[in-house]
Amino acid sequence: MTEALLQNALRSHQSGDLEGAARLYRELLHIDRHNFRALYLLGFVHFQKGEFADAERLIGEALLVNPQAPDAWYNRGCALQNIGRLEDAVACFDKAIGLNARYDEALINRGAALLALDRHEDALDSLETALKLKPNDVEALSGHASALMALGRNDEALATAERALAVAPNRAATWNGRGAALAQMKRYDEALLSYERAIALDPGYELARINRGLALLDSQRTDDALRCYDADIAAIPASADLRNARADALQRARAYEDAAREYEAVLRLDPERPYARGNLAFCRLHGCDWRSLKQDKAAIAAGLSAGKRTINPFQTIALSHSRGDQLACARITVTDKYAVSGQPLWRGERYEHERIRLAYLSADFNDHAVATLMAGVFEHHDKRRFETIAISLASTATNERRRRLERAFDRFVEAGDKDDLATARVLRQMEVDIAVDLMGYTGECRPKVLGFRPAPIQVNYLGFPGTMGSSSIDYLIADSTVIPDEHRSEYSETVIQLPDTYLPADDKRPIAQRTPTKAEAGLPDEGFVFCSFNNTYKFTPDIFDIWMRLLKAVEQSVLWLPATNNAAMRNLHREAEARGVDASRLIFAPFLASADEHLARLKLADLFLDTLPYNAHSTASDALWSGVPLLTTPGETFAGRVAASLLKAVGLPEMIADSLTAYEQMALRLANDPAALREIRAKLARNRTTHSAFDTARFTRNLEAAFLSIHERSRA
Repeated sequence: MTEALLQNALRSHQSGDLEGAARLYRELLHIDRHNFRALYLLGFVHFQKGEFADAERLIGEALLVNPQAPDAWYNRGCALQNIGRLEDAVACFDKAIGLNARYDEALINRGAALLALDRHEDALDSLETALKLKPNDVEALSGHASALMALGRNDEALATAERALAVAPNRAATWNGRGAALAQMKRYDEALLSYERAIALDPGYELARINRGLALLDSQRTDDALRCYDADIAAIPASADLRNARADALQRARAYEDAAREYEAVLRLDPERPYARGNLAFCRLHGCDWRSLKQDKAAIAAGLSAGKRTINPFQTIALSHSRGDQLACARITVTDKYAVSGQPLWRGERYEHERIRLAYLSADFNDHAVATLMAGVFEHHDKRRFETIAISLASTATNERRRRLERAFDRFVEAGDKDDLATARVLRQMEVDIAVDLMGYTGECRPKVLGFRPAPIQVNYLGFPGTMGSSSIDYLIADSTVIPDEHRSEYSETVIQLPDTYLPADDKRPIAQRTPTKAEAGLPDEGFVFCSFNNTYKFTPDIFDIWMRLLKAVEQSVLWLPATNNAAMRNLHREAEARGVDASRLIFAPFLASADEHLARLKLADLFLDTLPYNAHSTASDALWSGVPLLTTPGETFAGRVAASLLKAVGLPEMIADSLTAYEQMALRLANDPAALREIRAKLARNRTTHSAFDTARFTRNLEAAFLSIHERSRA
C-alpha cells in the first residue's frame, strides 16, 4: 500500500500538482512516519512552494532516517540558504560533497553561501573546484568573479566575467557582473556600458540600475546618477530598493531635504526597511527640520527595543540620550552588517617582540579631524618601546598632512585595495600586538577587519564616541568624565580611563598670524558674538530655544554658525523668527579650506556654546586652542560629555554647567559681564600651555601607559 501511495504521489509531483503530491506524501507518512522518501519529497514540495523553513525541517527529519543521501543534504542546504542560516547551509553542502565529491551544484551553492559570509578565499576554492567539474557553468563563473573582486584580484575577476559572457551573452546578470568588475577597477565608463546592456536585456533588473547609479556617483557624476535614478523610479515606481538607492545618493550629495522626502517614500513602500527610519531622522536633523523630531526619536527607540534594524550607530549618537539604546543599536548592527565566521586569525600565540607592535587602522589618514588630533601623538610615540604601524583603509590624495602622517610611523601600509579578510591577514602576518580602530562606525569604516581577530588586543578609540557592541573589541579608551564608573556596564568593551582627558591634541598646530576683521568675517563691528561651529545635526530645538532667549536678552548680540547646507540655514532662519528673533542675527560662516585661517577667524567669537546630546569634540578643541571660552553641560552619553572632559583638562571646570538652566544663566552672565569673560579668556590663555589638554607629549605618555598595561594584562 505504501509503495502504491508513493508512486501516485510521485506522478502528481512530476506533473506539477504540488498540493496533490503533498497530500499523498502526508497520507503515506501517516502510515509510515519514518519513510525517508516521503519526508524528503514532502520537504522538497515545500521548497518548490517557497516555504523554506518547513522544507528544512522535513528534509532534516528525512536525514535522521538516512544520513547518506547527498541530494537531501544539498536541498536542506539550499533551504537554509534561503532563510539566511548560511553557516548551517555550508555545513549541509559539506555533507553532500563528502558523500559525492563531484557534486558540482553543492560546490557552487557552497561558494555562494561562503561569499555571503565574506569568506572569500574559501568561496574561491569551492567555486574553482566546481569549475573543474563544470567549466562553463555561468553561476560558478559569476560567483568566481565576485570572489576574485572581493579579494582585490580585479584583473582576474574581469577575465572570469568575460568567460561568463562568452557562455551567456544574453544574460543580464552576467553583464551586471562584468560591470561590477570594471567599476571595482575604476573603469567607470566601461562599467556603465555593461550596466546599460544588462538593463536593455532585462528592464526590470533593479540591481543593474542601482549599480549604474553607484558607478555614476563614484565617478563624481552626481547629477547624472540622480537623473538615472529618476528614470529608474519612473520605470519601476513601486521599487523600494531604487527609491532607497536614490535617497542614499541624495544623502551622499548632502541634499538632505530631498533625501528625507525620498526616505519617506521608501517607508511608505516598505515600513520595515532596514535603517531607513534612522536615515530619515538624521537627514531631517542635518537640515534642522525638527517638526517631527519627537516622533522620529520615539519610533527609533521602539524599533531598537524590538531588536529591529532601525538606525545605524553613528546616528544614534546624535539622536539618543540613552546609553542602553546606543548599545542595543551597535549590537544589532554588528550582527547584521559586520558579523564574521570561521576561526579567529590569532589563536592565542605568544609573540616575543623587542617592541610592542602597535597598529592604528583608519581610512582618515588625511585632513580629517581624527588625524588632526592624533598627528602629534603619532610623532611622540616612544619608538624604543613601540613599533608604530598605520593601516590605511582607503586611498587618500597625497598632501602635506598625509606626508607628515606617513613620516610619523615606522610602517605605513596601504590597504585600500584589500578586502577585510586580506587586511586582517596583513595584521596577523605582521604579528601586531595591539590593533587600534580609529573609526568605529564612521565614514568608510571597516569593522570586519578586527572582526576576524587578527591581534591579541583590539581597541576602539577616538573616532566613534560610543560602544562598538562587538565581542571582537576588547577595550574602549575613555576617561572618567566621558565614561564614569557607574556607566561602564553599558559599554561592551572593557573601559580604560586615561588621566586628564581621552581627547588628544597637536600642540604644533598652527594658527594663521593674521586675524581677519569682524567685517571680513561677516560679523557686525559691535555686539557680543555667541558661536557654535558644530555640525548642524548636533543642533536641537531645546538648545536652540536657549540660544534664541540669549539673543533676545543680550542686545546687539549675534549667533555665529557654520554655513553647511541650504536647508539648515533656511530652517534655522524660520525657527529664529518663530521664537521672535530677527533671522539676520544668525550669521553663517562659509567653509575655509585652510585650517589655520579658520582657527584665526574663530578668535572673533566671544563665547562658544556647546550642544547636547552630542557635544563639540574636535570643534571644542579648535575653540579652546584659538583662545575662545567654551560653555557646556554634560549629557548622559559618551558623546555628550566630551567638552566637559576637555574643559577639566584645560583647567576651566567652572565652564561646565550642571544643567541646561545653569548653562543658560552662565552664558547670560558672561555676555553681560565683560570683566568676568576677560578673566576666563586670560585663564584659558595661561592654561593652554601649562595644562594637560594641549600637552601632546604628556598625553602620549598617558596613552602609552594604557597600552603597556593592557599588553601586560594580555600576556599574563
